[in-house]
Amino acid sequence: MADTSVSTENELIGAPFSPALYGRAQALLALARERGLRVATAESCTGGLVGGLLTAVPGSSDVVEGGFITYSNKAKHTVLGVPEALLARFGAVSEPVARAMAEGVLAKLPTADVAVAVTGVAGPGGGSPEKPVGLVHFAAARRDGQVLHAVHRFTDDGRAAIRLRSVAAALALLEQIAGAPVAA
Repeated sequence: MADTSVSTENELIGAPFSPALYGRAQALLALARERGLRVATAESCTGGLVGGLLTAVPGSSDVVEGGFITYSNKAKHTVLGVPEALLARFGAVSEPVARAMAEGVLAKLPTADVAVAVTGVAGPGGGSPEKPVGLVHFAAARRDGQVLHAVHRFTDDGRAAIRLRSVAAALALLEQIAGAPVAA
């Protein structure tokens, strides 16, 4: 019988993320802590990896408020309040839906100050000429009404790679909105 025990706790810290990505998560949480911000997530194609990375950092509970995995359109609508008409008109993988997801997190978690949303096509199937595998939309919203959007067209070199690049891009947008000055 194979030994499945873990020899040290340090082997799991940050797994399955690279040390660089884990370090960025630590820095983001330190920035949020310094600014008194609580962070939340709404994830589709990343399936909770952004929240998983943030909560892999010890002590993250004083900064991470919570998150939602809203993989289906129905979940985006029922959990986050993304309007069905928006989903029908633009599709789940779109700027308007990413923005609505980020704003929906803040509506559902009134103690969160900033939120990030991820929606895209990680593959290997599900792509189309208009929305190919590797297309991912991101939005970050702040309680004061600021919303940022980013879109990436990642190389289709596998589902895992697209999802991990999406985690990094989501962190970048969170870093940006957490570091942004508060609108007057």
